[in-house]
Amino acid sequence: MLTPDKIERINVLARKKKAGTMTPEEAKEQLALREEYLNVFRANFRDQLEAIEFVDDDGSTKH
Repeated sequence: MLTPDKIERINVLARKKKAGTMTPEEAKEQLALREEYLNVFRANFRDQLEAIEFVDDDGSTKH
């Protein structure tokens, strides 16, 4: 899970990019934060998918 500080930093950098005031160092930081965010998102999504159980009409479950 990303901390609220990191999420806020992602938003600050996005606003700076949109305004055209982002430095090359901030662009590198944004890429690193984006990669971290995507890794967390993928892990959470994978966990959700793995928690799904299919139930047949007879009540039996499959993973």
